[in-house]
Amino acid sequence: MNVFKKELLRRLLFVVCCVSLCGVVIQPALADRLKDITQVQGVRSNPLIGYGLVVGLNGTGDKTSGTPFTTQTFKNMMSQFGISVPDSLNPKLENVAAVAIHAKLPAFAKPGQLIDITVSSIGNSKSLRGGSLLMTPLKGADGKVYALAQGDLVVGGFGAEGSDGSKITVNVPSVGRIPNGASVERAGPNPFVNASTLTFNLHQPDFTTSKRVTEQINRLLGPGVAKSLDATSIVVSSPRDPSQRVTFLSVLENLQIKPAEPTAKIIINSRTGTIVIGKNVQVSPAAVSHGSLIVTIAEKKNVTQPDAFGGGDTAITDESEVGITQGDNRMFLFEPGISLAEIVRAVNRVGAAPGDLMAILEALKQAGALRAEIVVI
Repeated sequence: MNVFKKELLRRLLFVVCCVSLCGVVIQPALADRLKDITQVQGVRSNPLIGYGLVVGLNGTGDKTSGTPFTTQTFKNMMSQFGISVPDSLNPKLENVAAVAIHAKLPAFAKPGQLIDITVSSIGNSKSLRGGSLLMTPLKGADGKVYALAQGDLVVGGFGAEGSDGSKITVNVPSVGRIPNGASVERAGPNPFVNASTLTFNLHQPDFTTSKRVTEQINRLLGPGVAKSLDATSIVVSSPRDPSQRVTFLSVLENLQIKPAEPTAKIIINSRTGTIVIGKNVQVSPAAVSHGSLIVTIAEKKNVTQPDAFGGGDTAITDESEVGITQGDNRMFLFEPGISLAEIVRAVNRVGAAPGDLMAILEALKQAGALRAEIVVI
């Protein structure tokens, strides 16, 4: 072991002792833990997927005339038990449904552990309520089997249908879950064990935050232990022994880091009318006047009666009234370096609705007076 590794371990043991005696390491106020703003590279879940059959349904399974793959799957399953179903026979499987199963294999999951699974109908089954999933292998992206799924479904949705065709559905009855419904059979890839370094990836890339993380780690463990690669990644030298790496990571992930303030952004949801203005948004000098024409059209029916002895017929005529009202919103002025609170106060003063505020902000951006990025979601 070289001198650098020995020095790193010595500092690590010293830090662990300090944490054990004092209970906490003094850090800057109003900060976040490193584990809350970063993710350790390689420590991630892996998606799993499978295809199987749900049985025991109360007549709400697949209509096999429209889902031939359900019949094919059923015949293949029966053949595995030594039962041969003639090709000419098309069984009516109203109590069986073809389903897709998906789950996430957690990081460091070991064989024998149980994970939750979600079961979804892929045919024309109306409901999976009351059904049981038969044993189904779950595969990863590499095609290998990592878990086996089986169990009784828990379905939150409900549906009912009358003989006249009327029906009611609550939530989605064609999707269910099985808590602890799959048993892990193979451990996922684990790059954490043999690597000589740890890489922390920021959830929100920022050069300033990356620099602060590096400085905080080096201040604790010594210069050169951590290095910033870019706005996202920080590489940290770590012990190779797995038990020491766990202790090492436990100390680092509880470090208090003060993230940098985010860039100035305005988030607009045009569907709901929601507008979120960030803290650092500023406006250069600008005058805004926002008015609108309000057009109203009213349709009326008039009844015309003939004279008492005129011999005419009663007639109904249409009458339209069109009115135009000019909005009287006043012009308001944005001073240099105006803050978020002042923007909101100025807009509320003229009574602008969310739609009007969107138009004002976009116009300010086009005029070059808005110091922020507008993001429409």
